[in-house]
Amino acid sequence: MAPRKNSRNQSKKEVKSAAVVNKNGVKAEAATASGGGGVASGGGSAASVFSGSKIFTWFMVLALLGVWSSVAVVWLDLVDYDNVIGKLSAYDADGDGDFDVEDAKVLLGVKERPVSLVKREAKEEYAVKEQIEPIVEEVIQTTELTEEEEQLPSNPSQEQQAPEGESPDAVGAPAKSEDTTEEAFEGKLAVEAGSFEAEAAVEVEETAVPLPPIPDDFVPDDSRDEATQPYEESKQFTDRPGSQEIQEAEPESVPEPDADLEPEVESVPELDAESVPQLKSEAVPELEAEPVPELKEEPVAVEEKTTQEDSEGNAEDQPEDMLKYKAKKKKPKLLNKFEKTIKTEIDAAEKLRKKGKVEEAVRAFDTLVQQYPQSPRCRYGKALAEDDLAEKMRSNDMLLKALSTYKEASALPNATPDLIKATLKKRAERQQFLGRQRGALATLQKLVQIFPEDMALKNDLGVAHLLIGDNKSAKRVYEEVLAIAPSNGFAKVHYGFILKSENKIAESIPFLRDGLESGDPGTDDGRFYFHLGDALQRMGDDSAYKWYERGHQRGHFASVWQRSLYNVDGLKAQPWWTPKDTGYMDLVKTLERNWRTIRDEALSVMDKTTGLFVPEEENLREKGEWGQFTLWQQGKKAGESCRSVPKTCGLLEHYPEATGCKRGQIKFSVMQPGTHVWPHTGPTNCRLRMHLGLVIPKTGCKIRCTNDTRAWEEGKVLVFDDSFEHEVWQDADSYRLIFIVDVWHPELTQYQRQTLSPI
Repeated sequence: MAPRKNSRNQSKKEVKSAAVVNKNGVKAEAATASGGGGVASGGGSAASVFSGSKIFTWFMVLALLGVWSSVAVVWLDLVDYDNVIGKLSAYDADGDGDFDVEDAKVLLGVKERPVSLVKREAKEEYAVKEQIEPIVEEVIQTTELTEEEEQLPSNPSQEQQAPEGESPDAVGAPAKSEDTTEEAFEGKLAVEAGSFEAEAAVEVEETAVPLPPIPDDFVPDDSRDEATQPYEESKQFTDRPGSQEIQEAEPESVPEPDADLEPEVESVPELDAESVPQLKSEAVPELEAEPVPELKEEPVAVEEKTTQEDSEGNAEDQPEDMLKYKAKKKKPKLLNKFEKTIKTEIDAAEKLRKKGKVEEAVRAFDTLVQQYPQSPRCRYGKALAEDDLAEKMRSNDMLLKALSTYKEASALPNATPDLIKATLKKRAERQQFLGRQRGALATLQKLVQIFPEDMALKNDLGVAHLLIGDNKSAKRVYEEVLAIAPSNGFAKVHYGFILKSENKIAESIPFLRDGLESGDPGTDDGRFYFHLGDALQRMGDDSAYKWYERGHQRGHFASVWQRSLYNVDGLKAQPWWTPKDTGYMDLVKTLERNWRTIRDEALSVMDKTTGLFVPEEENLREKGEWGQFTLWQQGKKAGESCRSVPKTCGLLEHYPEATGCKRGQIKFSVMQPGTHVWPHTGPTNCRLRMHLGLVIPKTGCKIRCTNDTRAWEEGKVLVFDDSFEHEVWQDADSYRLIFIVDVWHPELTQYQRQTLSPI
């Protein structure tokens, strides 16, 4: 009450000195009360008393009115203060409990809300959510139970079965709270994930809309596995893409570190003289053949089932086009359980390797191997990086180191099956690159033992047997494959190839033809077109040229006529050459001037008692006898043979285009009467073949190259490109003797002559 009194006294003091406004609105000084007259001066005391009394009276009237108004409002309930204040509190933007100017500033955006108020509201909202969520979850569970009851079988005795690998008691049993193992943690995550999926299902059940179609090039993400491709194409020096690689000159001098593998022999038998990849060359006139439809594209096997396993191993429906994609490109599972926890580190090192920073990748993976010595994926990554570095450095030592690391990775415990398969396959591939065919064979045999149901691995094992010349073992492998998978095109073409090499011509044709028509991966190979056409030719079937045409259309042959398989693109291609066209006129003149000396030495080694001539071994004869006596093979001199014909070898020593031709031979060739050589082609377009006539009967001996037939003359040189189809007849009464000298194709560079692989 005291403050109010003070306020009133203060008001009185202020009013005493204020001007008074009369009822007419005229401003005047206060008049004196005595005598009723106005006093101009000297009446200050009376005027003051009058003025104070009047103002006090008015003040009291106003005060009494205010009191009675308050009483009316409060006690008579004219205004609902609680309601008004409650509504205004909605606009309390600054958290001070009322609505004032500061609140208006916040609402108008002039001032920001206090941070403390924002945090307080968030906490209150979270507390409300915690109270509501159990209620929502209870509702969801009730909904699920209702749906399950609707789907329960009518037989009440039917019990709920546990998923495979779990006991019935475990179904729906809550996890023990004290179980802190990794398995329990993952199980908890799985339960939570399942609850989330159920909740989401309830939320979207009524509003679900069809998903757009999945495009063919869609690549699904899979966080479980890393997306490396385990089998990347290595960059090798080749005649052209797809042909034989050029190897270093020193592989044989580097010892194989694997004690369990057999040492390599110096030379490894090849599939056949023609069994090598094919390339195009300049086109030449072709036979007129009917148009042949393209072979069907390689099909993608699609599983009949329409489900796949999700990240927890449960089956779930998926579209057929997704099944087709997954069947076509299935990511290998290279990470074990622990390695998924260090996937980021592995990916970082792998990224360096894929970017070509192979030295850094080797160091990164080496660090990972030291940190995690029991990680197969880290060691496999190190092997891949070492492999890439070996290729960059062209170092066989580094490649041997990679081979050793591949082996270590495959032998570590907890390696996934896909990693074991990828590692050993890569190891076998690199062993074959180094020419260690028996080592590759041992690796593939181990793979087949681990994965006996994998027909692709068995097919690879069959090829490994062929590469060491063990056709019988290869045949057994492909018979096993065809017994299990009769329509396996890869096994068919290789089995047909083996039958043809055994001279079982008629039997080989259906296997070669069916295998090629299957379009299976690995069947679209020039070798199989070559041998199918050759088999048909030998059976007198003109459809051979239709298959040659197909091979040409598929890019395996330069033309129907030129069907060599080891080729360099861009070389001049024509069946017959003149000596001048070759640029080797000096060699031609030397041969023709000294033909009698050469003939006499050849006749001396033809003596039946010496037995120096050996039968032709390439299965090119239909009938008759055809013998050869070799002086140079693949650029290497046959010392013992040259000692028998020293003058001939001495003449040739001056011509490296002949003696250094690693894709050719220098030899004597004798053909007896009644001999016919099947139409055939040589293996490469990198050489030209010179025939010097030594003993030529007057009639009955001829050679056809493409559709141009010629005859030999004694002392004269014929030059032709034996990569074109040619055929020989010897119908004379006596033997025919010629000297064969292969020379490099004149358009090859010196570097190519030095680096091309031997044939």
